[in-house]
Amino acid sequence: MVAVPLHLAALGKAQKTEGPVLDWKDTRIVLPADAPGEWTHLFLHKGGSLSQKGLAVNELFQQLPLAVLQLQKPVSDRDAGILLHITSLPSPFGVGDFGPEARRFADFLARSGQRYWQLLPLNPTEGGTGHSPYSSYSSMAGNTLLISPELLAEEGLLEREALSAYHLPTDAEARYDQAEINKEELFNRAYDTFKNGNFAKLEQQFLQFCEREAHWLNDFALYRVLKETEGGKAWHQWPAPYRQRQPKALKAFAGEHGPRLEKIKWLQFLFSRQWQQLRAYCHDRGIQFLGDLPFYVSHDSVDVWAHPEIFSLDKGGNMQGVAGVPPDYFNEDGQLWGMPVFNWEVLKEQNYRWWIERLRKNMELYDLLRLDHFRAFADFWEVPAGEKTARRGEWKPGPGADFFTHVQKEFGALPFVAEDLGDINDAVYQLRDGFGLPGMKVLQFAFGDDMPRSIYIPHHYIPNAIAYTGTHDNNTSRGWFRQDISRQERQNLERYVGHVVLEKEVHTELSRLAYASVAKTAILPLQDVLGLDESARMNLPASTSGNWGWRLQPGLLTDKHEARLREWCRVYHR
Repeated sequence: MVAVPLHLAALGKAQKTEGPVLDWKDTRIVLPADAPGEWTHLFLHKGGSLSQKGLAVNELFQQLPLAVLQLQKPVSDRDAGILLHITSLPSPFGVGDFGPEARRFADFLARSGQRYWQLLPLNPTEGGTGHSPYSSYSSMAGNTLLISPELLAEEGLLEREALSAYHLPTDAEARYDQAEINKEELFNRAYDTFKNGNFAKLEQQFLQFCEREAHWLNDFALYRVLKETEGGKAWHQWPAPYRQRQPKALKAFAGEHGPRLEKIKWLQFLFSRQWQQLRAYCHDRGIQFLGDLPFYVSHDSVDVWAHPEIFSLDKGGNMQGVAGVPPDYFNEDGQLWGMPVFNWEVLKEQNYRWWIERLRKNMELYDLLRLDHFRAFADFWEVPAGEKTARRGEWKPGPGADFFTHVQKEFGALPFVAEDLGDINDAVYQLRDGFGLPGMKVLQFAFGDDMPRSIYIPHHYIPNAIAYTGTHDNNTSRGWFRQDISRQERQNLERYVGHVVLEKEVHTELSRLAYASVAKTAILPLQDVLGLDESARMNLPASTSGNWGWRLQPGLLTDKHEARLREWCRVYHR
């Protein structure tokens, strides 16, 4: 940036001096609010931090009335981010997608000094599981509901004028069912345009995608069409030739249903294409994605159908060992998840090939990856099939360090975050720390009877951690304050911050604690940036309805929120 006063010659002439005599008093140069936070004067070899009041001209023009400044972001290994799933973005199509609002949110993140955009899993969802992103029928495919019709119109695959007929209210609740119907109609129109139009370059890219992703894409397309053909039955209820994946039967089926298979692959191509475009847009603005990898996969999934040997199944494809967690203080029956546990002996014999490919795919999508239910890598709770609760399960050893040693040999770096919340033992911490993985610290867990000793209280944090006010499984901070905490917990919170905490301020108090902590990264759910109550909660664990629906309404995120986050990043050197 060059700073130079105008009309110096005229001033000197008026003063009848060779050079003007200038007294700048309190004159300041005010820069845009999102300007980099530090400056260096390249003539005077001095610099400093930008204040909200701007740069004092007297300081810049000490020796001559000209300054060439270099502006730069503060150098720090501390950073911050926001948790917001794509489906929670505003959209005229009933559910958030990769369209214009995703780019607007990326711009907001950049202007507010954030580095990470944390997401929930991007795999396909379905109405039968409440559109939970943690209950997908494929660990490799993308959720085509996230494809933006507006971006398809920009490529000439849809007519922009036709989109308005498919618009839905932009309220605070996602409309998954209607969005599925509308988008399927739009995708059919786009596919017809693609097949009948002149899209030679796009067609070549599609063919390359199919070849590159064939190791999972072919099975995925077959699974989808077979399931439709069999009336929606689970794969283990299909006729034996299909259930057992007899090559002759699958080849004949693929030959009969080529166009349907191709369309499913084409939608996956569109998902991948739009996602990579959004990722490039974010990278250009210094924003990275923190993704989420569920530990288990659904029983009725393409993964279990295509790789039954790596799961705890009988010869008929029925589950033998079911995943869950044991009873605890909050749930006397424990939790039974209805997903098969892994056969780790077979996986080890295969050098964890399926897991390696799964991780590879996710590392192509994200810059950092949260490993959900991390403790199961150390040991996991297995319940015999047929049990109605998780009480009669037992702990079984997970793959442990051997697994991560194989992963490290394959990829080198381990860009993972360990979800180490809940009932955790020393073996889990040893596994996490042995490979240098950051853990998670959730402030809502910090103010119980053990507050001074709690691992979630900021004075016990370590740098290699991510601090959260809450996660997608928590209430919003305001809802937590209103509904979830005891009088003692409220008093402990006030003791810790040193003053009375009001409901309307609690999200700010917790956010400041996260930002001020020594944790390298601080991440806030967007609901806590906005100070929303329990109605904006994303998920209530162990419940089966009313989840995953919250959406950001247009206009709710303002310059005030942007300025506050940017100021916190500067104050806390993030």
